[in-house]
Amino acid sequence: MAVEDLVEQRSIDVVPDDERHGTAFSQFTLWLGANLQITAVVTGALAVVLGGDVVWSAAGLLLGNLLGGAVMALHSAQGPKLGLPQMIQSRAQFGVRGAVVPLFLVILMYVGFFASGSVLAGQATAELTHTTDTTGIIVFAVVTAVTAAVGYRVIHALGRVAGVVCALAFVYLGIRLLDRVDLSALLGDAHFDLPMFLLAVSLSASWQLAFGPYVADYSRYLPRTTSGRATFWWTLSGSAVGSQWSMTFGVLVAASAGDAFLADQVGYVVGLGGTGLIASFLYFVIALGKLTVNVLNTYGGFMSMVTSISGFRGRGTLSPRGRTAYIALIMVAGTAVALLGKDTFLTSFKDFLLFLLTFFTPWSAINLVDYYLISRERYDIPALFDPEGRYGAWRWDALSVYGVGVLAQLPFLVTHFYTGPLVDPLGGADISWIVGLVVPAALYWLLARRDTPHVPDGTRYSPTSPQKV
Repeated sequence: MAVEDLVEQRSIDVVPDDERHGTAFSQFTLWLGANLQITAVVTGALAVVLGGDVVWSAAGLLLGNLLGGAVMALHSAQGPKLGLPQMIQSRAQFGVRGAVVPLFLVILMYVGFFASGSVLAGQATAELTHTTDTTGIIVFAVVTAVTAAVGYRVIHALGRVAGVVCALAFVYLGIRLLDRVDLSALLGDAHFDLPMFLLAVSLSASWQLAFGPYVADYSRYLPRTTSGRATFWWTLSGSAVGSQWSMTFGVLVAASAGDAFLADQVGYVVGLGGTGLIASFLYFVIALGKLTVNVLNTYGGFMSMVTSISGFRGRGTLSPRGRTAYIALIMVAGTAVALLGKDTFLTSFKDFLLFLLTFFTPWSAINLVDYYLISRERYDIPALFDPEGRYGAWRWDALSVYGVGVLAQLPFLVTHFYTGPLVDPLGGADISWIVGLVVPAALYWLLARRDTPHVPDGTRYSPTSPQKV
């Protein structure tokens, strides 16, 4: 394959049929590789660090991964059908310009995930290069940005490699961990606590739901004839298996290591494997796993920024220079946040995960109800780029529902800096994400089912020669 074929040329424009390639199985390898990584381990560990036991923490994480993963996989199934990035589709619900409201929050999410991933990967990179954590974070950020700039094909190739390498490493680490811990004692100390169980569900559900705003970006090149059901199941399988595997490992590590793990998450995990060449290999595995998902965050951030700006400037693709500039901006912002927050990572990351959930569950609910129940998988794609077209510039009904969906969660939200008034009557349980799915889904369905003119008779595709901006 020539270099010019490897470097992606498209951004937010529809992918024509003659450029489609791959199979639905590619979603399994990508999302497996993206979830077999150290931040997922830390997410699982939080369920125990914050008070849960091994058995019910693992069970709660599994339930959250399946529920949140199903929502995420429904977004993935949109990619082959429409051939568009995920957030462009939001224009059908919120308007060509109104979609900038959730997009602004999505961009903040990408920067936050880039930063949190860079903290742990930076520690691993620093060990490999024998430098400081600050230098490691910067080096990792630059590698991430360069990889994201190449685009779709290299992202999927990276996912395949990471899936295999990280799976082998996690098998090895799991064996080493089980040699050290009394598994029967950990499993025997099960005591169900509803708030802690729901916290575990929320942690893993938020992990999965946060992929929703960009998951179709990585299925949009699949042939239009690709089965939506196959895309759904391969995406769900890869994401749920990878995340549950990592999180269960984190649960066992946190339950057995306690303060030793909290003091140095990366160092402790590598220490399980050994020293010398084995330790170097494990540091490489940690950096590779984080590179896979941080490339997704960088690429998704760049796509979201292009989507936001094009809603006001008109439809178009980017020049190579423009693409590089957007990606560099994401890298610089994420790196700055990583350097500022690297000393308070664990607490900040938990609050970041749960707070993100407040903004993205209503978006997911509205997007999925519109696509599957209102529009029935049919969109007028040229109108997604025309503020005066079928979908309009601003759809205030959908934006109002989105706002209600965000506000409805606040009484049930639990974070370090804010706890809602209805949390105590529920025993401290956080059910905000459930409210954030149900309330906007019901409201949007009631409003949109009476507004059928925006639903075309069939999916119409835009021209394949977009104007550059």
